[in-house]
Amino acid sequence: MNNTLAIAPDSTAVRVALWRALHAEVDAAPHVIGDEIGIKLVAPEDCWRERPDMHPEFTKVFRASVVARARFIEDSVEALAQQGIHQYVILGAGLDTFAQRRPSLAANLQVYEVDQPGHQAWKQKRLVEAGYGIPDWQHFVPVDFEAGDSWIEQLVAAGFDVNQPAVIASTGVSMYLTREAIVAMFRQIATLAPKTCFIMTFLLPIEMADPEVQFGLRRAESGAKASGTPFISYFTPEQMIALVNEVGFSHVEHVSANQLAEKYFANRSDGLRPPTNSEEIIVVTV
Repeated sequence: MNNTLAIAPDSTAVRVALWRALHAEVDAAPHVIGDEIGIKLVAPEDCWRERPDMHPEFTKVFRASVVARARFIEDSVEALAQQGIHQYVILGAGLDTFAQRRPSLAANLQVYEVDQPGHQAWKQKRLVEAGYGIPDWQHFVPVDFEAGDSWIEQLVAAGFDVNQPAVIASTGVSMYLTREAIVAMFRQIATLAPKTCFIMTFLLPIEMADPEVQFGLRRAESGAKASGTPFISYFTPEQMIALVNEVGFSHVEHVSANQLAEKYFANRSDGLRPPTNSEEIIVVTV
């Protein structure tokens, strides 16, 4: 660890960690993903379950979406590792706990977590304090996006091999970026080694979402704006595919919420499933 000032993660990262923990607490088995590590890092006050944004019923579809995207990405990482891809990059890593939850898989990879310097310093400190430590194959890559740092240059400085393929994931980030910034990111990905796979979530226009979740999405939109990080970009699947095709990749796949529901939530008795036409996934291969 360096001497960077540790800064606690933002409210969005904390909320995602708490939702993942809530999934294991209140939703019936089988759990889509089991993550009790993020909440140990956050160490919230005992009354965290009483927060309005933790209400088990109101947050049901949102935590389903969070665990579905995490499971899909980790399944993809595992499948691609079996095909010989051994670099995994998490853009905007926040409180991701893959390295601690899946050590048998992660130990065969080089895992690069990209995030703001202060947040990373805080996370490293908490990992050590909580007794998890930091293995040699887990690399923290501090990138000051506001200062215009190149995340690829910082990756290389941390040991990333641009001549070898990688799995790169970005979840819950695209809505904060302009269309131009998203295109620029795809163009950067396209310069990497053949077979590199990039997995990114994106938000559909709110009016397309299931009516019962639109209120929650509007609240999230308002909260993001009030905190100074407004939602900027929404895309229909057709618009996202067209944007990706502007850059050119060997393979493009859109993964809908319905596909995730069929894959991870079939035959559940509690009705848990991600909302339709809200957050979905695009997968591209160089």
